[in-house]
Amino acid sequence: MHSDNFDLSTYFRRISYSGRAAADTATLHAIMRHQLFSIPFENLDVQAGKVVSMVPNDIAGKLLHQKRGGYCYELNGLFAMALEALGITYRFVAARPMFYPARRPKTHMAVIAEVDGRQWLCDLGFGSYGIRAPMALDMLDTDIMQDFDTFRLSRDARGDYLLQAKVEGDWANQYAFDLSHQEWIDFVPANYLNSTHPDAIFVQKLLVIQHHPEGRSILLGDMLKTTTAGRFQKQPLTKEEIANVLKDLFNLSALQ
Repeated sequence: MHSDNFDLSTYFRRISYSGRAAADTATLHAIMRHQLFSIPFENLDVQAGKVVSMVPNDIAGKLLHQKRGGYCYELNGLFAMALEALGITYRFVAARPMFYPARRPKTHMAVIAEVDGRQWLCDLGFGSYGIRAPMALDMLDTDIMQDFDTFRLSRDARGDYLLQAKVEGDWANQYAFDLSHQEWIDFVPANYLNSTHPDAIFVQKLLVIQHHPEGRSILLGDMLKTTTAGRFQKQPLTKEEIANVLKDLFNLSALQ
C-alpha cells in the first residue's frame, strides 16, 4: 500500500509514537495500539453525502495532514502504508460482519501481518468491539484479554477464521475471514456500498469511535456511550452538544 504523501515520521507524530522502527513483533504491536488510540473511527464524509475516497494519497492526506479519522478501508489502509514503510509483509483480507440479523457480504477489510515467523490479525477499523492489539492466528480457541475486552479466534465449519468478543458475559460473533489475498481495488465496490446504500449504518447514522487504554467513546447518532474499565454510561445529545463533543472529545470538526 503506497502513497506519495505518506511519510513514516509524520505517521509516528500523528500517532504519538516515539519508539523503535523495526520489522518486528514489538513494533507491530506498538504502532497498532498507538494508531488505535490516536486516530478515530468516523464517517463524517458519508454523513456529508460524500463517497469515501479510496485513493491512497487522499487517505494519507485526510488522516495524517488534515488530522481526520476514517472507517475500515482508510484506517487499515493507513496502517498498511506504515507496514510497507517498515518492511513488514502483510495482506488485505475480506471479512464478513457477523453481528447483523441477516447474512452480510464480505464488506469489512482487515490486515494480516507476517513478522517473526507468525501471522497476526490486525484491525484498526471494526468499531466498538474491534480488537485492540494484533492477534496471532496460531492462538486458536484461546481467550485473549486486551485491556478490559476479551476476544477469541477459532475456525468455523467452513474452515474460516471467526473472531468473537465477550459481550455482557457471552461470546458474540464479530466477523469471519479466510486468508485469500485481496487487492486494494477489490474493496472499491464495498466502499461504495458503505458510502451510499440506504441500508448501510454509515449512511443512516453518524458514528464516531475513539479507543483509549481504559475503554472507548462511541457517538452513534445523538447518543454518546462511554466505556471505562468495563463500566458503561449513555448520554443523549442535542445538535449543539454533538458539535461540541466532536470537537472536544474526538478532535474533529462538525459536519459541513
